[in-house]
Amino acid sequence: MSPKALTDSLSVSPQVSLADIKRAAELGFRTIVSNRPDGEDAGQPPTAALQAHARQFGIDFIHQPVVPGQITDDDVEVFATALRTARSPVLAYCRTGTRSTTLWALAQAGGAPATAILATAANAGYDLSALAPRIEASAAARASQTKATQSRAHDIVIVGGGSAGIATAASLLKRRPDLDVVIVEPRDRHYYQPGWTMVGGGIFKSAATCRTEAEVIPQGAHWLRGTVASFQPASNQVTLEDGTLLSYRALVVAPGNVLDWGAIDGLSETLGGNGVTSNYSYETAPYTWELVQSLKQGVALFTQPPMPIKCAGAPQKAMYLSCDHWKRSGRLPDIDVAFHNAGAALFGVKEYVPPLMAYVDRYGIDLKLESCLVSVDGPARRATFRNAAGESTRDFDMLHVCPPQKAPAFLAESPLADQAGYTDVDPTTLQHARYANIFGLGDGGSTPNAKTAAAARKQAPIVAVNLLSMLDGKVPVAAYDGYGSCPLTVERGRIVLAEFGYGGTLMPSFPKWVIDGQKPQRLSWWLKGQALPWIYWNGMLKGHEWLVKPQPAKAA
Repeated sequence: MSPKALTDSLSVSPQVSLADIKRAAELGFRTIVSNRPDGEDAGQPPTAALQAHARQFGIDFIHQPVVPGQITDDDVEVFATALRTARSPVLAYCRTGTRSTTLWALAQAGGAPATAILATAANAGYDLSALAPRIEASAAARASQTKATQSRAHDIVIVGGGSAGIATAASLLKRRPDLDVVIVEPRDRHYYQPGWTMVGGGIFKSAATCRTEAEVIPQGAHWLRGTVASFQPASNQVTLEDGTLLSYRALVVAPGNVLDWGAIDGLSETLGGNGVTSNYSYETAPYTWELVQSLKQGVALFTQPPMPIKCAGAPQKAMYLSCDHWKRSGRLPDIDVAFHNAGAALFGVKEYVPPLMAYVDRYGIDLKLESCLVSVDGPARRATFRNAAGESTRDFDMLHVCPPQKAPAFLAESPLADQAGYTDVDPTTLQHARYANIFGLGDGGSTPNAKTAAAARKQAPIVAVNLLSMLDGKVPVAAYDGYGSCPLTVERGRIVLAEFGYGGTLMPSFPKWVIDGQKPQRLSWWLKGQALPWIYWNGMLKGHEWLVKPQPAKAA
């Protein structure tokens, strides 16, 4: 078996055998889709046998048989839905792989030019040039459907197709599948950003943190690929950059925040080279691991800007995993490590500072508090910091940067923003402070909690419940307590699991005898490396609310 990759998450193949199932597992495939009817050829393995064998290797198996030359639009929709809901990466097969490739190509119509779709198929060895007219016709039909979608008032418009927006859409549609939900998102890729720490530490491959946006759009929601230009809350409308006007009964604002690389002089020009890296970027997280592996001696600097930032522990995670590798390889005594943190404390919740300081001491890290990176000279490998005493410059061999962050301009300059530029919401109900039919959550919200995926996972069902209550003419009924989580990877195999809510209140999910969050533990590592990614793709983004069922607001 020699699978041909069409995307990062989908490969196609001719007929697979029982022996190929094991090979598929070794290659990392998590779902197999069979597009071949049983009995087409003598000696063809029965689908039931392949399915049973796949389960032994932990691989999901979907049988969607189609007949050559008779692929219908319904077949294409079923295949597209399977890709959206399946665990990836996916291996699809038929007799030669042509039917599977055809289904994929037709499912892409409208999302990319026909020439690009056909070129991808050709690169995989499948000539689908005869399919060009149908791809173009399907694209035109979908464009017409999109235009019709834009011309009517929708039940709910969600701005942002990241973790918060997708999770909210899924939670809404789980409760009311007939809702008219539109998700506005310009990107065609969706990332599991908490995994980038593990990519930079050499534990994950970057491809495991990425899927196409089409794969994660909940069934029943319509994805409108575009960027917001402005909000008109008084008339219940959103205007996109291409002039499209969307009307709504309710609006959810979840655009995330912006990584402001340009706020540090010289950083954009050198990021990804000259020893300058960041786990805050899909493109550069692998470079972090390259630098860690190659550094034998010298100076390694890690930085953290002023708050607010997403995942406030991530700059430290990169540092601890790097130091752990250098310690295990015997290089740490020859590497001068410093952590320049613009804040006044190592971590914002005091109970977690002692276990983290133990690792700062263990690795011999020079802790520089209230020290903010202001410029980088990549070719000279020199970084400049500002502190209370003024500015100082330091040479480096490796520099890991966490960029300053801010709200998107279209939000910050809108009537929906607070003074800091984020969606101005009630911290408990997540309802807008001035517009009752608008809700905000995630990294773009004004709530004074840690900006983490765990926070968005907790917030999404609360927004869903409160928004539906509002549409029913009632008041919000569910309350957010500020919960956020930061699994601090202090060494390979151990994590300090920080869980806390508003005011730094500790909010552990497990009894201390299971996981003591104030101690580095192996079970927390398993949670971070195995359980949480699976829960993200298969739970949070699918509307499953395990351990985050909305809790009622307390009576005043």
